Amino acid sequence: MKIAFVGKGGSGKTTLSSLFIRHLATTGAPVIAVDADINQHLGAALGLDEDEATAMPAMGARLPLIKDYLRGSNPRIASAETMIKTTPPGEGSRLLRIREDNPVYESCAREVELDGGTVRLMVTGPFTESDLGVACYHSKVGAVELCLNHLVDARDEFLVVDMTAGSDSFASGMFTRFDMTFLIAEPTRKGISVYRQYKEYARDFDVALKVVGNKVQGQDDIDFLREEVGEDLLVTVGHSDWVRAMEKGRPPRFELLEAPNRAALETMRTVADAAYERRDWERYTRQMVHFHRKNAASWGNAKAGADLAEQIDPGFVLDERAVLSVS
Repeated sequence: MKIAFVGKGGSGKTTLSSLFIRHLATTGAPVIAVDADINQHLGAALGLDEDEATAMPAMGARLPLIKDYLRGSNPRIASAETMIKTTPPGEGSRLLRIREDNPVYESCAREVELDGGTVRLMVTGPFTESDLGVACYHSKVGAVELCLNHLVDARDEFLVVDMTAGSDSFASGMFTRFDMTFLIAEPTRKGISVYRQYKEYARDFDVALKVVGNKVQGQDDIDFLREEVGEDLLVTVGHSDWVRAMEKGRPPRFELLEAPNRAALETMRTVADAAYERRDWERYTRQMVHFHRKNAASWGNAKAGADLAEQIDPGFVLDERAVLSVS
């Protein structure tokens, strides 16, 4: 299943996504972790040192390889160069699975050893000096969106994305690609402002959204969050000595994470499992096509010099049957 972590900058989004990834790893579940934030901190939160994190291959820099692989023999796509971040798969496209080896993972992913298991980490890559003033970060995140559009996943395997801060993810259709979105909110007015934006933007797209209250210090904080977000508040997380040690680069064994925080992570897993069971592959595919048409008309057609709506395969649905048809 596909899970996103969102929230305002400084809310603890990356910390909580890393805890959730560690929790999944302890169960033996296959996990791909993706750092899609402009501030690339997920690798460090998963225990990489500065040199290891810096050496991670950037997905944005490998976009031609990603496009060429995913295009496959799809006759509707004239060339990899005409693919944009929203290009949907069709007959002949190559699809990604979490439990496999492929050129995309070989080029972009690295295994990270955790005390509970191993996960694959992928990163969009940070802004470089050549990007400043001439590029927006969504040009890098597009590699993630393209992969999500071509990924067929199962209930007991996970792709977890640490998203860009704030409501920036609404600059693309990527916010509709997830079975569950966990919004990390502090118990402050600023902390819930992103929740209100996200809730409003996502209203028409059936985005499954739950709030995880972070940096909660007492019942008054819990009451504040409940008053502001209502039933969307799933769990709350308070001070953690384990997290403090992790932030200093000296994480204890994960089994020593405080019991209330372990329980919160398990509740998040349970809710995500239930959300996956409600996935509608046909609606998922329709949303993909909807955003491709919008992007094509807005800028893609002019860039490619072609009508990119012709890339849409009207009879194609992204699901397990599609995997069997290309195997």
